[in-house]
Amino acid sequence: MTALRCTGLRRSFGALAAVDGVDLTVAPGARHAVIGPNGAGKSTLFTLLTGTTRADAGVVELAGRDVTRLSEVARCRRGMSQTMQHASVFASLTAAETVLLAVQRHDGGRTGLLPRRRPALRARAEELLDEVGLAGRGDVLAPALSHGERKQLEVALALACRPSLLLLDEPAAGMSPAESARLVALLSALPREITVLFVEHDLDLVFALADAVTVLHLGRVLLSGTPGDVRASEAVREAYLGTGRREELFEA
Repeated sequence: MTALRCTGLRRSFGALAAVDGVDLTVAPGARHAVIGPNGAGKSTLFTLLTGTTRADAGVVELAGRDVTRLSEVARCRRGMSQTMQHASVFASLTAAETVLLAVQRHDGGRTGLLPRRRPALRARAEELLDEVGLAGRGDVLAPALSHGERKQLEVALALACRPSLLLLDEPAAGMSPAESARLVALLSALPREITVLFVEHDLDLVFALADAVTVLHLGRVLLSGTPGDVRASEAVREAYLGTGRREELFEA
């Protein structure tokens, strides 16, 4: 069984085919990256997989079940969780309070309001903050966190849903090299029970984390394989650069 599969996925905006017959298979436990030059269709593909955008054609399967017509919320209930390219946080809440809301929504339901349930929910929130590298930062107002820390907080919110599949839309966008390195460490430490699919421009992060890579170009899959396959592909280099000069794209 696959963690995620899409077949013949299509989405057009007027005359523009943003995603044009994409087939993608994500193995359970994989760290799978989707890359490609600007305009390749990465963001549209992400929204089709998460249910934000409705496909014109094609099928999306989550753990072998057809979820093509399901909403974002329904897909989340079936084990899919996501973070967005731009971190969004509650201005009046601390990091701990923000995560506690997510934990209460997923683990607590109506019983989360009962006093006897609150210690367990707070413990789960603290565990998640620690897991994403924000131990000791729980009392800080979410907007006062650094950009990288807010992205870490978003990962904690996504993990609060106890996903089997975590989708990340450009998780390193706007990060410094040090913040990107912390993100790689965070994602590398996640248990393999959680499959990770991420769209990313930062190729250093991609090759540090991914064990599988799919390259999009002009809305279609140009190549899908190992990081080594991508590094060796002249077609990939030409799609990015219009040239076969390897050293300008990939460094050993």
